[in-house]
Amino acid sequence: MSKRRITKAERERVGKILSLLDQYYTTERKCYLDHETPWQLLFATILSAQCTDARVNLVTKDLYVKYKTLEDFANADRKELEKDIRSTGFYHNKAKNIIECARSLISDYGGEVPGEMEVLTKLAGVGRKTANVIRGNVFQEPSIVVDTHVKRISVKLGFTKEKDPEKIEYELMELLPRDHWIQYNLQIIAHGRSICTARNPRCGECFLYSLCKWEGKRAV
Repeated sequence: MSKRRITKAERERVGKILSLLDQYYTTERKCYLDHETPWQLLFATILSAQCTDARVNLVTKDLYVKYKTLEDFANADRKELEKDIRSTGFYHNKAKNIIECARSLISDYGGEVPGEMEVLTKLAGVGRKTANVIRGNVFQEPSIVVDTHVKRISVKLGFTKEKDPEKIEYELMELLPRDHWIQYNLQIIAHGRSICTARNPRCGECFLYSLCKWEGKRAV
């Protein structure tokens, strides 16, 4: 992928946006998916595909009581697990992937969740988004998670014109300072939930209004 040319003015604009995000939202790193172990976060992230974090947390609250270990998931009855996670959507594939993933972690990695992107993405149900969640939250490895909020708001801010999450990830990696990658993820998720919502963005309350490049933003 060819590198994008970033002007000094654009770097300054990005810096102003990041500074405002830091001021408005906490710079504390917080994972929105409840978990106690790396593998619990891995499975919760698999469940979060096309599902809200709040719904996943409701499901895993009981799920991780019923299935206490990796072995419990590896030996789970697929139909029963499908019922347990049904409300997260796409439960057939998710149940299949979680069982296969648990078995791989036990047989190939000694029950530990690996930290390398190339290894993580070989696990059932794990793409770059899920792998980056693990790398950022478990291994504190700077990474950019392109979820629906990050994708939508990064386009509005003019940070990218791409639609493919992987291409957006690489563009953001070029544009944003490495020490802000994880922070940006969390702040944009918070912004997408509270102000720049998908259906009814509250442009009049947005502290990024003057820096936003979205043509559809509402006049204030």
